[in-house]
Amino acid sequence: MQPSRAIEVLNALIHGLDPLSGEPLPDGSVLHRAEVLRALLSAHDALQQASARAQRRAQLPDNVGRSWSEAEQAALLAAFKDGETPAALAAKHRRTLRAIEARLERLGLLRPEQRVTRGGFSGVSDSPPARRALRATAVRRTGRVRQGATR
Repeated sequence: MQPSRAIEVLNALIHGLDPLSGEPLPDGSVLHRAEVLRALLSAHDALQQASARAQRRAQLPDNVGRSWSEAEQAALLAAFKDGETPAALAAKHRRTLRAIEARLERLGLLRPEQRVTRGGFSGVSDSPPARRALRATAVRRTGRVRQGATR
């Protein structure tokens, strides 16, 4: 099953609907129990996070995370000394700008204050407002507030 379809099924169940027909589930259904809804929400969150992680990974250059060979490092050094910008080097080496700047800093060619990158990766993130909306629906259906639901 594709993750997107699994997320659709979980959404339907969280909202109290049959995933195939879209009809409301019977009032006595096990899916109306708070513990079951918490499990569905946890599974939904995990799939959303995995999907977001895969989307971020697909956007990264091919050489992300790979070790630097001596030849590649020498080519980087020579190109930087010839005036190529870190952004151009990132494209050429199929690495992130952050990786290029970190390598140049490590080689003593760039000072920390010259870097344009800071902190962690700021790509796509899962959507807390969407998670809150799903939880609010579950609370309305069960009348119970989940313990520790402050995320």
